[in-house]
Amino acid sequence: MEYRKIGKTDLELSVITFGAWAAGGMMWGGTKQNDAVNAIRASYDMGVTSIDTAPVYGMGYSEQLVGEAIKGLPRDKVQILTKYGLRWDTTEGEYYFDSVSNEGKTVHIYRNARKENIIQECETSLKLLGTDYIDLYQIHWYDPTTPVGESMEAVSRLMEQGKVRYAGVCNYSADQMEEAAAFIDLASDQLPYSMLRRGIEDEVVPYCIKHNKGILAYSPLQRGLLTGKMKPGQQFDPNDSRTGQAWYLDENIVQVNNFLNRIRPIAEAHKASLSQVVLRWTVEQPGITVALAGARNVAQATENARAGMLKLSPDELRIIDTELSKINLVFPEKK
Repeated sequence: MEYRKIGKTDLELSVITFGAWAAGGMMWGGTKQNDAVNAIRASYDMGVTSIDTAPVYGMGYSEQLVGEAIKGLPRDKVQILTKYGLRWDTTEGEYYFDSVSNEGKTVHIYRNARKENIIQECETSLKLLGTDYIDLYQIHWYDPTTPVGESMEAVSRLMEQGKVRYAGVCNYSADQMEEAAAFIDLASDQLPYSMLRRGIEDEVVPYCIKHNKGILAYSPLQRGLLTGKMKPGQQFDPNDSRTGQAWYLDENIVQVNNFLNRIRPIAEAHKASLSQVVLRWTVEQPGITVALAGARNVAQATENARAGMLKLSPDELRIIDTELSKINLVFPEKK
């Protein structure tokens, strides 16, 4: 496994980091066929020492599973990344969206990065995770109802208390990172990034490279689209947030699968899966520190982990980029 330090910190993460969003069930069609605990342990055995989670993933369920999975492991050999700033049990802050809990109930999600909320969230996360410190504590989304300085002051206090080692942000633009940097030394930004979704290359990546900030890429497999396992007519659970998204139109699935077939010889040459090639390509891109890859069972976890050991040549990366440029996905305008 390859390991990389994020930004100017001494926090070293496995280049493939376990993403525990799907493990929480919510927005991924519930918790059926969920063996996240064994998946995390299998990943660890293969060198995936970093785990990213959040309170809102299953409303505490993901953090609980992570806590169970790391129990008994040497704490200094595991890097726990979690978040704050999304609440479902209060109406304070800015309404964000509705979701469905694992119990089938509608929940209203609010952005809330107020000082007292952050302190409370941290205590709850520590308890669920079964640890006395968090390696990287990240604001989940920008909260326009709370001054950034107030949020970062709360995290600074947690760092002084030893409950948080480093501060990060998620889904922040370059301007928002600059705003936060006036109050705290940020280690990283966590953002959606994949072969098919590369918007951060315009401003955020150059900013992070210039200021030596890490980038944690989430959804690098475009939530399953880049695995080659989806077929036209793909159906999701009604509570799966991918339902109805244009990414999964038949035309787009066909285009992406054709692309994957064109790069299949590279995977075969390495005795690797297409997913492993996609993950490796992701962490080879400028500014990208690690890729978050989710798994709900041991097979998926071990497949993802092997991407951290794969090496692609410059020629192979160029071939992939050439084939990638031929994709033209369709996103109909909403009426």
